[in-house]
Amino acid sequence: MAKTGKRRVLYRQGTGFWRMTAKWAVFFGVLSLVDGGLLRSWGHAVVWPMIGILLWGPFGVGAVWYPRKDQRVELTARELRVRRKRLPMEKVNLLHVAQLWLDGRSTADARPVPAWTRTERVVWVPLRDGRAFGVEFRDPAAFAGVFGAFAVEACGGPDIVRARVAAETCPDPRPLPPRRSADEAGSWLDVLDVFN
Repeated sequence: MAKTGKRRVLYRQGTGFWRMTAKWAVFFGVLSLVDGGLLRSWGHAVVWPMIGILLWGPFGVGAVWYPRKDQRVELTARELRVRRKRLPMEKVNLLHVAQLWLDGRSTADARPVPAWTRTERVVWVPLRDGRAFGVEFRDPAAFAGVFGAFAVEACGGPDIVRARVAAETCPDPRPLPPRRSADEAGSWLDVLDVFN
């Protein structure tokens, strides 16, 4: 948990751009050292960093990072921010999230959250209008734990949540279909995501 100014950040996930770039540099750096130090001369080893730089754009950025650019997520007490989209907490059905969390579950899977493996998956955020907003996470169990605990606290605690659930009905949310506007698809603003 971190604080940005007066805003308390409960959970943050980046796009993984710098992690991908570091792995790319280490991989071609090791190839260069092995080629120059063990196999051939250092003159031949210089070729590997140049190949890495040439392949980094189309494969590193285009094939590895770009499909994951929507994974930049920030959860605060006021909103859930996915990339440049902001979802105010007033639109989120926190009672449904709290109910599932008290049962040890989340909207991503019917299995208990502790049984999840650390793999990329979509967690559905239920909205008050009966729909659900899908967010992809690299560690969904960590987000589910933070979001569930926040929802229980925001609803007044476990006892109040159970009392409200007994009195109200929480229908299963309907997932929103993926939809992107024409100016959003392939926008040049995607490049700015690497700095967040």
